[in-house]
Amino acid sequence: MSKTTQDILISMSRAKQKGTNAESAVVSYLQSRYPFAQIERRALQGSKDRGDITGLPGIVIEVKADKSYRINEWLKETEQERLNDNAKLGILVVKPKGIGSAHTNKWWAIVPFEVMVDLIENKNV
Repeated sequence: MSKTTQDILISMSRAKQKGTNAESAVVSYLQSRYPFAQIERRALQGSKDRGDITGLPGIVIEVKADKSYRINEWLKETEQERLNDNAKLGILVVKPKGIGSAHTNKWWAIVPFEVMVDLIENKNV
């Protein structure tokens, strides 16, 4: 059975809402940890996207809430957004299946291994 245009739009709308909810959960969590910062969801910027969350200088945060776990693709997207923003650090935040926004602190923060090593060594990433 083929999907109708309405089915596709409803599916896209649900995916967009899931993304919005995940981004909002990350913003709320970061605001609770850094109340002095102006952390907020960033407006879509097309091909020059600069990440989903703004307010932590030098850091781009991309948020994903899709059970497909296309980590490699998402890391490439995060890196491109880091470059677009001229930021020092790009972080991919992924909502794991079964862990809701009440436990955003348990979501995954993913960076390339070399970035993690630089963070451990306290280098200016």
